Amino acid sequence: MIKKTISRRDVLGATAVVGTGITLGTASKSLAAATVTPPHTEGPFYPIVDQADKDFDLTQIGDNDVAAMGEVVIVEGRVLDDAGAPVADAVVDIWQANAAGRYAHERDPNPAPLDPHFQGWAILKSDAEGRYRFKTVRPGAYPASKNWTRPPHIHFKVSRRGYREITTQMYFENEPLNDVDHLLNELPQALQTTLIATRESESAPFQFNVVLAKV
Repeated sequence: MIKKTISRRDVLGATAVVGTGITLGTASKSLAAATVTPPHTEGPFYPIVDQADKDFDLTQIGDNDVAAMGEVVIVEGRVLDDAGAPVADAVVDIWQANAAGRYAHERDPNPAPLDPHFQGWAILKSDAEGRYRFKTVRPGAYPASKNWTRPPHIHFKVSRRGYREITTQMYFENEPLNDVDHLLNELPQALQTTLIATRESESAPFQFNVVLAKV
């Protein structure tokens, strides 16, 4: 039987996070100008087959103790409105390729191997302060065409009643492929910066805020 889409484990309050052994760090700060996050293409690989496990830990599936392949990273941030205030109970829908650059999607032509232990998709909710947090592996780059390799990225779809839903992509800092990515470089430099997650050190979580416009 398929579990309900958003389980109690998806609400990343302090109790849920501590219960899994992940410590919730200091919430990332609001964007200074509260710039609304720019939309970015959803892409062709949004999951079309439901799955039982869509919790915040993408590195393991269910109770299986075999971990996904790849570099484990934590991504955290806040969902804010365009005045810089936190948005509680926002649905944060994320999906990504595995460490080899392959999506678990029947239409992905990439010959890279699937990882049967990688969850690949999660649906979370922001807490009372707009915070969200998840554990995953850094996605691999993959060929979009003969002359274009997409940089590592994570897809986000964020929604809350009273706000405009946003579909976008999060990129990682210091990735050379960011500089030549066709999609990212369609945006003005100032907006590109809002889509690039940063961290203070190699052991720190990546920080990525999403700013929604009020309806």
